[in-house]
Amino acid sequence: MPELPDVAVYVEHLESRLVGQALERVRLLNPFVLRSVTPPVAAAEGRKVTGVRRVGKRIVIALEGGLFLVLHLMIAGRLRWMEKMAKLPGRITLAAFEFSNGMLVFTEAGTKRRASLHLVEGEAALAAMDPGGLEVLDASAEEFAKRLRRDNHTLKRALTDPRLFSGIGNAYSDEILHRARLSPVTLTSSLSDDDAKRLHEAARATLADWTERLRKVAGGQFPETVTAFREGMAVHGRYRKPCPVCGSPVQRIVYAENETNYCARCQTGGRVLADRALSRLLKKSWPRSIDEIE
Repeated sequence: MPELPDVAVYVEHLESRLVGQALERVRLLNPFVLRSVTPPVAAAEGRKVTGVRRVGKRIVIALEGGLFLVLHLMIAGRLRWMEKMAKLPGRITLAAFEFSNGMLVFTEAGTKRRASLHLVEGEAALAAMDPGGLEVLDASAEEFAKRLRRDNHTLKRALTDPRLFSGIGNAYSDEILHRARLSPVTLTSSLSDDDAKRLHEAARATLADWTERLRKVAGGQFPETVTAFREGMAVHGRYRKPCPVCGSPVQRIVYAENETNYCARCQTGGRVLADRALSRLLKKSWPRSIDEIE
């Protein structure tokens, strides 16, 4: 799922292309992508774009008259910028937004169709779509720690809860926790003040660093390679590969459709965390420490 760094770069490129341009036509190639009824999507046509912003992991295109197009990419949704008369990319296209200077194409790979489009009217309606997560890059250490301890969750769950923190998902939570040298299963209630401060610093540094990296990757071109697995990540998507800090093989926990990657030596004191499915299957054969694996 595109997270804060990816969405921020999308927003910057959309802002440079769309602000001041009129939305000439909205084409829904898959009607199920539209999740709102009032106002009708045709009401957006003919209006100029007044701004583009991020709300959590959502991309908001503001139009004249207080209308907002809200795009949620979810896991497999992506955006493309194309020439107006270009051929749309097959069955993966959900919608196309035609402007005088080009066409924004909303696609989604796979068949689950989780990506969504809303058209809402007024700031209040837009605010109702915001889960309320704290913007980490704008938050003080005290604000971050207070939000972190609002509920008693594991650090992994807390960081990825959109009601607690804005724009952080599976990939960057792994990177943040590795930078902070904290276990993903540590409970927020047991976190010391020093650990909370270190996590705040790691979160800010990770999100800022990766946003800047992705800006450089895109350059002046519209971002085309939005992925959860990036060259240069420390642990996310690097199962069994060496940790860039200590060289130990990166470990993982798999639960449902989510995967948590971590370094046992850097983050858990050498302890290999139990994978619910595999550890039950292997029982006594399940390794308890990274030394048993290495």
